[in-house]
Amino acid sequence: MRSLGAYLRERREGRGLSLEELARATRVAPRYLEALEADDLQALPPPVFARGFVRVCCQVLQAPVDEALDLYHGQTGAPPPTVVEGTAVRHVAPETRSSGTVLVSFVLLVVLGLALFAVTLALQSSRDSVGERVARVGDGEPSPSGPAPPAAVLDRPGPADAGPATVELPPAAGAPARAVGSPPPSGELTAVVGRVSSPYRLIARVSEPTWIRVRTEDGRATEETIPAGAVREWVSNAPFVLTVGNAGGVSLELNGRPLPPLGVSGAVISRIVIPPPSQ
Repeated sequence: MRSLGAYLRERREGRGLSLEELARATRVAPRYLEALEADDLQALPPPVFARGFVRVCCQVLQAPVDEALDLYHGQTGAPPPTVVEGTAVRHVAPETRSSGTVLVSFVLLVVLGLALFAVTLALQSSRDSVGERVARVGDGEPSPSGPAPPAAVLDRPGPADAGPATVELPPAAGAPARAVGSPPPSGELTAVVGRVSSPYRLIARVSEPTWIRVRTEDGRATEETIPAGAVREWVSNAPFVLTVGNAGGVSLELNGRPLPPLGVSGAVISRIVIPPPSQ
């Protein structure tokens, strides 16, 4: 019976190849090819590798693989590998797995970049909106969340360089009544203001949503849109300066005494001094 070594050597010589040329073509070490042709099967690696050497040699030499493997199994006495019917083994090339990993990574990076871009735009839009509202409020405009100001602003008439508007306090107990809007008698307002203790305590009771800005003696200002039914209180050692976005929606008390109504609903009152400066 012809041996595997003689079979491979005849095929190699028939193709006119040397062992070195066959080693370069198959990328199998020359010592293993020499062991195959010398039938020195003990010098070969485990059977799974040896069968691979036989297969690649037959492919290069264009020889039947099954015939060579039958000779190998006959010499080693090892049974051929069992093939399970209906079972297919799918080998995935490393290049395919690598390409799939790269594609998934690229898609994840794109999604992450879009998410970061959207978050950045949302934060920038929020900062711009807050900055614009603060700028408008700093200029004396009512907050956009408050009621819309009417076409006419109920400021007291006066020259362009006139100071802040003032409101009149109610007359003290026992003082003679006078017409609404008429100027107080000389010394009356001074007397009323003189009886107001320091510090001043201002309370706002809100019946309609109203935007209010209050500045105290230290120059600091607080502003907010106060909902209906809410009550706010401020204390200062000097008169308050108020800007009200809905005059009819708020009633004021100074040191426990109610102040006259500021105006009709929806009217804007700018820079009210409470209590007014002494005459």
